Amino acid sequence: MRFVRPFQAAWRFFKRPRVFDTTLVAVLAGIAAIVVVVALVNPNPVLPAAAHFLVSTLPLLVRRRRPLVAAAAVTVLDAIGLLTGIANTASIPESIAYYSVGRYTSGRTTAIATAVGALVFAVVYQVAMPGPGSWFGGMVAPLIMVGIGQFVRLRHELQERRERERADNAVRAERRRIARELHDVVAHHLSVVNALVGGARATLPKDQGDARDALSSAEQTTRQALAEMRQLLDVLRADEGDGADASTGVGAARLPALIEEARTAGLPASLTVTGSAVTLPAAVDHAVYRIVQEALTNTRKHARGARATVCLAYEPGAVEVLVLDDGVAGPAGTPGFGLGGMAERVALSGGQLQTGPRPEGGFRVHARIPLEKP
Repeated sequence: MRFVRPFQAAWRFFKRPRVFDTTLVAVLAGIAAIVVVVALVNPNPVLPAAAHFLVSTLPLLVRRRRPLVAAAAVTVLDAIGLLTGIANTASIPESIAYYSVGRYTSGRTTAIATAVGALVFAVVYQVAMPGPGSWFGGMVAPLIMVGIGQFVRLRHELQERRERERADNAVRAERRRIARELHDVVAHHLSVVNALVGGARATLPKDQGDARDALSSAEQTTRQALAEMRQLLDVLRADEGDGADASTGVGAARLPALIEEARTAGLPASLTVTGSAVTLPAAVDHAVYRIVQEALTNTRKHARGARATVCLAYEPGAVEVLVLDDGVAGPAGTPGFGLGGMAERVALSGGQLQTGPRPEGGFRVHARIPLEKP
């Protein structure tokens, strides 16, 4: 084990973004520099190509923070190299730069940058190396590397979602465990003490005024402690933000404002309401709002560029909420994206919740909550 630790420490050090990128550029540039020095000592026709490769590696230093800048710089340098005859094929810096575009950008930005880069290389290849299909060879390399970068990015985001969900579930499980222990250990004994004190007070003779007052004070104290204990249990069993629901007035009536907030934040969203609106019980009203709020938040964070549709249906004796998006669906059988708390909220209201990827792509959240808890 001691033999492995130094390697683990070195790997953690080199995994740091800045260290990794600097090391990558140093290795590539170092190889090119050696070739340049050898070519200078012994005149060799590979000198211009080695010097061009050396310069092309430098933009990779900013490939994470400024992937579009790095890709643009490498594209210009490669175009010059191909048009002047210094280079005759796609370079390693070009592949890394376009991989970084797919890995560290998303949505429309990635599509535009990829299309421009592919078009530039298609034209350059056709001009520099005329021939049938040469433009296709120049165009396909950026597309492949961006696609690989997008795949890695989406995989990483899905892994982060799963890790966040596991952490959230662990926190909620611990809160419920504490609530159960408090109820079993403390609330039960307080109830017993309250009952015993009340019984003792009732059996005291009338001339024992001081003892009667003391027992009455003890009975009131235990009753107050029980009330405070119930409030504490409600807090421990609730998700974050539940305590603020009543004071903030969140509910189905605020869904249009929530949809507008989502649009302002960059998520195209729409709301459809069917059936005759009725006054919902407070718990159901809050649950409807929180379901839509969390679903839209997950879509905005984890499925950039997606569109969301919210449907609220009032039925006789129940209300249904359906939230759909057309983003990237998770693998079959994976848990929801941080939806454990939502499921618990729906269950406490006596309803049912279904979440998961859609066959046609995207994610689906569907809840049906009765207006009277069974």
